[in-house]
Amino acid sequence: MSNTGPESTVPSAASGSAETGLPGSAVTKGSKSAREGSPSPRRFGAGLRPAGADAGEGREGQRAWWLRTLLVLQAPRAVFAALRNDSTESAEARSEPVTALVFLAGIGAVLLAPAFGRLFDDYDIDALGILVIVVFAGSIYGFFSYWVLGWALSVGIRVLGGEGRARRSRHVLAFAAAPLALSLVAVWPLRLAVYGGDLFRTGGSDSGTGGQVLRWVCVAFAAWSVALLVLGVRTVQRWSWLRALGASLFAVVLTGLVLGVWAVL
Repeated sequence: MSNTGPESTVPSAASGSAETGLPGSAVTKGSKSAREGSPSPRRFGAGLRPAGADAGEGREGQRAWWLRTLLVLQAPRAVFAALRNDSTESAEARSEPVTALVFLAGIGAVLLAPAFGRLFDDYDIDALGILVIVVFAGSIYGFFSYWVLGWALSVGIRVLGGEGRARRSRHVLAFAAAPLALSLVAVWPLRLAVYGGDLFRTGGSDSGTGGQVLRWVCVAFAAWSVALLVLGVRTVQRWSWLRALGASLFAVVLTGLVLGVWAVL
């Protein structure tokens, strides 16, 4: 007797469904999953970046930091706030402006030293010799201050409970030195035009009132740099004025101690 119940029709229906690919069949489901697993033409390569995009962004970042070397003289808070980003990409983008600021500020600082006002007292030195001495001494002084004073600043920030990353502390110091670099183009050309070689000779024409006024203008540029250093620490660390001043003074004192020990040894 043949089995004509409902159960007898199920296998044939399932086999027919699997063979013909009707809706709900294994073939249909397999095809659907295959389509879902394949990448969509619109989405394919969506995460890829065009060739040269990183290089373009790097150039834009460098251009922005070159502009900030001037902006720090007008709107320093915005520049120091940007220094909070201490990522590798941001640090690399501002490396060249930092180097230029350190070099020029070093020259501006050594020209303020009294010893450089007596170079022509040695008659074996001419103008070219003074230029070489000033550039060489300025680069050494700038390099030394960048590393030693920057390290001391990071230590002072950590002592007072801040986030004293050494690289960021050095970059704060470099941008704070922008007024010293500016003095090379804003004051020194005028001093050289008026007094010439007397600037490097004892008892020259620059010893009068006018020469002293211009010298104190250069000192004012140096004081401007000190004020920017305190402001930079305050802005980056989000501190009070007193706390930022304490970290800056700690850095100066620690650097003085290092120089004193080095001189004794």
